[in-house]
Amino acid sequence: MDASRIRVLLEMIKFEHSVFALPFALVGALLAGRETGGLPSWQQFLWIIVAMVGARSAAMTVNRIADIEYDRRNPRTADRALPSGQLSIGFAWGFTIIASALLVFAAWRLNILALKLSPVALALLFFYSYTKRFTSWSHFVLGFCLGISPAAAWIAIRGSIDPRILILCAAVTLWVGGFDVLYSCQDVEFDKCAGLHSIPKKFGIAKALGIARLMHLVMVALLAWLAWSFHLAWPAWAGIGVVTALLAYEHSLVKPSDLSKMNAAFFTVNGYISLLFLLFWGAAVVIMRP
Repeated sequence: MDASRIRVLLEMIKFEHSVFALPFALVGALLAGRETGGLPSWQQFLWIIVAMVGARSAAMTVNRIADIEYDRRNPRTADRALPSGQLSIGFAWGFTIIASALLVFAAWRLNILALKLSPVALALLFFYSYTKRFTSWSHFVLGFCLGISPAAAWIAIRGSIDPRILILCAAVTLWVGGFDVLYSCQDVEFDKCAGLHSIPKKFGIAKALGIARLMHLVMVALLAWLAWSFHLAWPAWAGIGVVTALLAYEHSLVKPSDLSKMNAAFFTVNGYISLLFLLFWGAAVVIMRP
């Protein structure tokens, strides 16, 4: 595979956006390690990262394959790798198989429960790609696909699940679902023409922005509940304050009459949210380590 094709592939799957869910998974791993009286090993961190990258890469590629005809018809997406012919469908399927195998192998290296659940995770990730065809609530499915990452990381460390980590799963679900609602506002007219479903199409852009704000408010409340339930130190609460401020800034960039700053709201701000969350909550977990 030549360098130019690799660049096109990484652009197609938006590889740099792996940063969105990965920090939340790592926080899940840190919390799980804290419950056992220490921190996860570097090998566990490595295989969690490999599994996350493999899962997301497979999911994004299947999403692009499933939506190729819609992407061809949408002026915003017509120049993507598959509809423009820069990459072939066969190549995309081959990459999907490799990325899926990477997830399964990493899960095997972690523990038996992670291995058993890896096909379930893949099935859920692939299912999302078809949800816009029949439901306006596909944003929540996407959110849940990323939201399971803290629980998956907990399982990777402990080989079991703790109900408290599901609070973080719900928070990530609402965070991702909320910013996907924002992003979908760009495609309302196309969705109407193509027969696709979304919250902005169902309720209009103004109400959709309100729904996204509500989702993010509940996310902040869930993070506070999580910090309280784990008795985390002050950096966790400071992190919640930072996340809240960034979410407020994100919503200030997007207005019903002006979506021109959507990329800044979607990509830049959310990248900072996930990385700073890891920084503050990682510090809180280390400080409170038994």
